[in-house]
Amino acid sequence: MKTSLKIFAGDLRNSFKDLLPIIIVVALFQGLIIQAMPENITSIIIGLTIVAIGLALFIRGLELGIFPIGEGLAIDFAKKGSVFWLLLFAFTIGFSTTVAEPALIAIADKAALISNGLIDAFWLRMTVALSVGFAIALGTLRILLGHPIAYYIISGYILVVIVTFFAPKEIIGLAYDSGGVTTSTVTVPLVAALGIGLASSIKGRNPAIDGFGLIAFASLTPMIFVQVYGIIVYSLGDTTPLIPVAVEVVENTKAIASTYVFSAWDTFMALVGTIKDVAPIIIVIFFFQYAIIKKPVAHLHKIITGIAMVVLGLYAFIVGLEMGLFPIGETIAYQLTDMGNNLLIYLFAFLIGFSTTMAEPALLAIAIKAEEISEGNIKQNVLRIVVAFGVAIGIGLGSYRIVAGDPIHYYIIAGYILVIIFTYFAPKYIVPIAYDSGGVTTSTVTVPLVAALGLGLAENIEGRNPLIDGFGLIAFASLFPMLTVMGYGIHAEYYKNKKMLEQSKQKGEVS
Repeated sequence: MKTSLKIFAGDLRNSFKDLLPIIIVVALFQGLIIQAMPENITSIIIGLTIVAIGLALFIRGLELGIFPIGEGLAIDFAKKGSVFWLLLFAFTIGFSTTVAEPALIAIADKAALISNGLIDAFWLRMTVALSVGFAIALGTLRILLGHPIAYYIISGYILVVIVTFFAPKEIIGLAYDSGGVTTSTVTVPLVAALGIGLASSIKGRNPAIDGFGLIAFASLTPMIFVQVYGIIVYSLGDTTPLIPVAVEVVENTKAIASTYVFSAWDTFMALVGTIKDVAPIIIVIFFFQYAIIKKPVAHLHKIITGIAMVVLGLYAFIVGLEMGLFPIGETIAYQLTDMGNNLLIYLFAFLIGFSTTMAEPALLAIAIKAEEISEGNIKQNVLRIVVAFGVAIGIGLGSYRIVAGDPIHYYIIAGYILVIIFTYFAPKYIVPIAYDSGGVTTSTVTVPLVAALGLGLAENIEGRNPLIDGFGLIAFASLFPMLTVMGYGIHAEYYKNKKMLEQSKQKGEVS
């Protein structure tokens, strides 16, 4: 018990360290630029404390429950030798977790309102969920076949670009954002554990090179599927301009963002919602474990404890965000757009992108696994800083794109070309981790704030359409971490080779 409390205290200390950048950014903008004390300061402080506790519980729960059962299932499937059941499991995990993903539900509902029902929220969610199920199954098949991930990802990006030229402009930003919101806080660790467990149990596979990459597939395929959905919908439906509806949606968001009012019922429903989000994953895991593998779960009490900690951690995390971060973050975003100082908007976008990514639970889970699999060659803190820097650049540039009114696909296509070039030069071990980093950056913390900033900018700037210009920031936040992580890998490899060359020269001089 004493050891467990000591470990949890360490996790809690690290959680507060992760939240520190957000607190600094918010305090800086609120005190120096907005120059006003935020309302409900006590609620904000309590909320951020609850976020830290939730994050600590979540991480401990992953280590106890999600990681072991995910890796165990992958190993059992590999031993069983049934490709059909393994691919069905991969598809079911992808579909079931995505269809209940809160970030996707929020984006789909906004898209339905802004498009005046032309984009149907249910069918948009089904399209994205099917695409993620297909992606996880395809990524699993790639591990089984031992194919290099770069061939699949580059082919996928080329397909995204081709479809973009045929897709209606109203769907492009939404399609790119759909790729960023599919990878939830619970899905990411489980999918990562599945990929790493599978790569570890197949002879000739390298967990670092072959185990990562499933999340990258889950971020890529929705962009293609949603654009195809948009082509069908916009060729059949009434496409009358819908700007007044969009304005109304953003105004409603503004009203919601201003204050947080505690409600026991809402708090209880948040717990019910969290359980509902996690339930499909648990049902799928235990069905396949007992009905297909036909083997009891090892250390069941530890697994159940871990899953319970994940649920409670996520619940506390979401409640804390609603109390502490979202009201003040969204209010600052709207106040800055009203001030009309574009440089301040870009600075806020950059800093909020960096700080929220550092607190992102999904990224933390991947970073822990990357350090473990690379035997310490990839440091989790360095990886997280590099990814956060990529998100910051992405959101800053994405905000500039909205202000300038440029079409999104020019930026995204240029970004994909850079990804392809970097893939060629980056060391093999970093490429799958870089691709996955693009998928884990847009989750529980980042999506609501970034979506609010994008829609706020598009509504406040004359000549912008929230449906065309307001979406897309999440896509920028997913793209640029791939470049910064591969850039980090290229630099690290160059430095390592340079050091080895110097050492060999010194040995030559001595001899």
